[in-house]
Amino acid sequence: MTVRVGTSGWSYPSGPGTWNGIFYPATRSKRAGTDRFDELRFYAEHFDTVEVNTTFYGQPRAEVTSAWAARTPPRFEFALKLYQKFTHPKMFREAALKPVRRSLGEGGSAPGSEGALLDLLAQVTRSDIDEFRAGIDPIASAGKLGALLAQFPPSFKDTPRSRDYLSQLLRAFADYRVAVELRHRSWSDAFGETLGLLNAFNAAWTQIDEPKFTFSIRQNYLPNVTGFYYMRLHGRNVAHWWRHEHRDDRYNYLYSGDELKEFSETAGAAKELVKKTYLYTNNHFAAKSVVNAVMLKAQLGQPIEGEYPPEIVERYPELTGLVSMSPGVTSPSRAG
Repeated sequence: MTVRVGTSGWSYPSGPGTWNGIFYPATRSKRAGTDRFDELRFYAEHFDTVEVNTTFYGQPRAEVTSAWAARTPPRFEFALKLYQKFTHPKMFREAALKPVRRSLGEGGSAPGSEGALLDLLAQVTRSDIDEFRAGIDPIASAGKLGALLAQFPPSFKDTPRSRDYLSQLLRAFADYRVAVELRHRSWSDAFGETLGLLNAFNAAWTQIDEPKFTFSIRQNYLPNVTGFYYMRLHGRNVAHWWRHEHRDDRYNYLYSGDELKEFSETAGAAKELVKKTYLYTNNHFAAKSVVNAVMLKAQLGQPIEGEYPPEIVERYPELTGLVSMSPGVTSPSRAG
């Protein structure tokens, strides 16, 4: 009955918030029998769980998830985000429209018939569900599937139609642990009804920390089912949450030790009430999620495993004294 702490995603190879040269060593030696540095293997030397984002952007493929399972230790667990078609139909539709717009030229729009076809294609079918289940089967069969994450956008409000759809989705994935992230305040305003819906399917109400606005959901951080508990920390970068030059900018936030205590104490208490507890840091800009995940593990009294490159400790002195450095590297002293 321990708390599993990890990050949301493990691969951020480019952009202003890349992990290369910070968490992943600047000099990236190849592993025996491979032709490239294996980020997932390296990550799994430090954490026992990860939340996967790529399954949101495309249906998972069995050959890919099978490789993930093979490249991680026996006790490692994955949390897999549901494909965007299940939770973000508008985003799915826009992604499908891109090639149509390219063919029509800049500023073109899809004809009405094509738009109607895209609306039809955006409807979830049994085939979509079967394809997702087949894609994640290698991880589930290996005993490495922690939970599925159904992350809905703030535009997903509490309405009879939304409740009906959520019930159908939870029924379709009822044989998995499913965590549901709801972000619009209408769901917490109808607290009892929302709780009843989720509890009926043993689904965890995902507890989230993020910048709060008028329409943002309100939560008490308490577990709602005994099966498992699921918490995500997105950061508190209010200034760049909605307006940013790069999409990663909104996750450019480092929690202080004092800010994290609320969550480590909550997760520590939750583990006494539930069978499994998952805590993920999604403030991934420049590996800040890694730093905060380590700090959370330390606050929970968990061992800090693996060796860390000097670059991450130099950039984030919060890790000084918490992590083991690569051999031959002297730990920098804490400023001040």
